[in-house]
Amino acid sequence: MDSSNGNNSSLRALPSVDALLKSETARRLSDEMGAAAVTALARAANETLRRQLLTTSNSDNENESRSALLSRAEDLLRQLRQTQIASGIRRVINATGVILHTNLGRAPLSPAAREALQEASSYCTLEYDTITGRRGKRSARAEQLATDLTEAEAALVVNNCAAAALLVLNTFARDAETLVSRGELVEIGGDFRVPDVMSQSGVRMIEVGTTNRTRLADYRNAINDNTRMIMRVHTSNYRIVGFTQTPSLAELAEVAHERNLLLYEDAGSGALVDLTEFGIQGEPIIKQSLKDGADLVSFSGDKLLGGPQAGLIVGRAELIERMRRNPLYRALRADKLRLAALAATLEEYSR
Repeated sequence: MDSSNGNNSSLRALPSVDALLKSETARRLSDEMGAAAVTALARAANETLRRQLLTTSNSDNENESRSALLSRAEDLLRQLRQTQIASGIRRVINATGVILHTNLGRAPLSPAAREALQEASSYCTLEYDTITGRRGKRSARAEQLATDLTEAEAALVVNNCAAAALLVLNTFARDAETLVSRGELVEIGGDFRVPDVMSQSGVRMIEVGTTNRTRLADYRNAINDNTRMIMRVHTSNYRIVGFTQTPSLAELAEVAHERNLLLYEDAGSGALVDLTEFGIQGEPIIKQSLKDGADLVSFSGDKLLGGPQAGLIVGRAELIERMRRNPLYRALRADKLRLAALAATLEEYSR
């Protein structure tokens, strides 16, 4: 017997989408997710079953009745729904031993931050000043707290640390040059590559030094009339050990400022306090970076800081205001939930 005839016979017994939608499984799922969504899922289940029948042998299919195929289609419908659910964000137990696990949501929010999220999830004072009765600045409280905690002149909040770097570079060095050590051209996570962010910002990246050794002279020798900034990148979970050399931030500040350049540090992890007593070493403390002479420092809200995903930029007030006026800022600014959770997290530090 021709196997194609057997497969055609099985396909004739394949339940229609309408028949599958009338099944008990589909009716139950319809109550859960709505008729339109279940219909789309039923079509996918029906198509999956059709492909299975075409790729299996005649002997495997020829004895299956219409009711048996309908049962298989219902199983596929349930499996597809479970796949949908599993692909969403769900609460899990982190038993990896890695506290700030990138794939498991990084820092868990504090009770205060979770309460703030709930408060902001409805109508809220996002851009309304209850004291003056006029339009307010959406990130005023979070930025004031960040300013106070880091002893900076001003602060700005965007949606993540890559956005912060993009905004800084685009505002102050677009169509010009920024110097960065070769040893700092890192990839952090799966999406943040320093050279890519610099390129996207419109900056011409000038690499100085070597992978393991960069001297002050390397920066001085690379400065020209088109240089606008020196960028220092904290390499986070990447380390070069052994025969290494890199200038301190204070030394870089001296070189930058003697040539009227900006010094920008992408500090990454966001340590507001010294964590060495807890065994965490080598993380830039934001307040100290500013004291060492950085004009601008950006850092994450969702790593060591312990809040929601956000990018914070602190530094000189006139520089912060220039970034706030950059049209790119509107595309990168934080939403109300992020700002509420961040402000609540920073409040915990200020106590």
